[in-house]
Amino acid sequence: MQETQAQDYADLRARMAAEVDAMYAETRSLTGLRAMSPQVRAALGKVERHRLVPAGQRALAYRNHPLPIGQGQTISQPYIVALSTDLIAPEPRHTVLEVGTGSGYQAAVLAEIVARVFSIEIIDSLGKEAAERLKELGYGNVEIKIGDGYHGWPEKAPFDAIVVTAAAPRVPDALVAQLKPGGKMVIPVGAPGATQELLLVTKDREGKSRQKAILPVRFVPLLPGK
Repeated sequence: MQETQAQDYADLRARMAAEVDAMYAETRSLTGLRAMSPQVRAALGKVERHRLVPAGQRALAYRNHPLPIGQGQTISQPYIVALSTDLIAPEPRHTVLEVGTGSGYQAAVLAEIVARVFSIEIIDSLGKEAAERLKELGYGNVEIKIGDGYHGWPEKAPFDAIVVTAAAPRVPDALVAQLKPGGKMVIPVGAPGATQELLLVTKDREGKSRQKAILPVRFVPLLPGK
């Protein structure tokens, strides 16, 4: 019974990855990416998304769209998770900062590829639940803290890459400062409830940063701390 169910989930993940790949082809003119990289596709095929969503959402876990996870937050669409991961060009030696842990799905995908993931979540209950789920799934290379993502994680900086999973009104200076020269950051920028832009921020070897708009998106707002 368990083996059959596990195979069913594996088949659903494979189907989801194929749908995501199809979206890459459709959005190629905007993103410049014609297909998922092999490492990102492998991660999507392995991470058990159904174990990183609320029990009531498990039947929908492998559909290519966002899902509510409580506290007014969502788990991002698999396509956006894959695209954000590909845009930072992750490598096995990299240390990556994630701002907005949510359910832990983006962190898990990153953890399949890079050496270390540091993730910040401002909502205490979500951060603790994600940490517990990721531990159960064996992701020992992910560390989560409860805090304000606008300030990043100075004690663990600098980072090879940063992935922000909620929309900010502008690119936070603190996050740019914590990016290594040659590093990349993906962040949605724009007003809450409006269409935002997914930006790719790159820092050159001299420490100067540049921004490139990738495609229009809709994310929940990046919540500031009190």
